[in-house]
Parts: sequence; C-alpha cells; structure tokens
Amino acid sequence: MPLPELEKITRICKALSDPTRVRIFLFLTKKTFCVNAIVSFLNISQPAVSQHLRILRETGLVKAEKQGYWMHYSANLEKIREFVNIISKIVEGKKERKSKIEE
Repeated sequence: MPLPELEKITRICKALSDPTRVRIFLFLTKKTFCVNAIVSFLNISQPAVSQHLRILRETGLVKAEKQGYWMHYSANLEKIREFVNIISKIVEGKKERKSKIEE
C-alpha cells in the first residue's frame, strides 16, 4: 500500500478513535449545524466541541462554512467514502492472497 494512503487511513482512524468525535461526525451526517447546536446535543462545553471539530476538520471528515456570523459544520461524506473504499481494497486484497495460499 502506498504511504500516502496509509497515512490517510491512520489520520482518519485516530480522529474517529474518540467516541465524542464519532458522535459529532454521525450527528453532522444528518444536516449542517453550528457549534451551539452540537454543544446542546452532546451536553459538553463549547471549547471541547471546538477542539473535536478542529481534529475532524484537519482530517477532512468535517467541512465548515461561514453563514453570517456563525460557522456551520457538516460531514464530508465524500471523504468517508474514500476511506471506506481504501479499507475495502485492503480487505479484498487479503481475501485474494488467502485464497491463492489455500489453492
């Protein structure tokens, strides 16, 4: 596997290794929300939500768009599809190697 793909997978896995970030990501798959809505949904502090969003944004899993005075966040579904495709290729490659060994 090429190093850049391996690094992408590692960054995304690290970002999603925290249950709060997984909850935020799943919440943002429904629609676009501002930080205050996420704070209310999770019942955690605004600085904590902002830190989690920063990590999710750095990996590309979350997009931010300024709408008036507020930043609105949404899940980047294309990025998660890319991640799933890479993982699928790895799994399929292992299945192929295993079947060749068994033959």
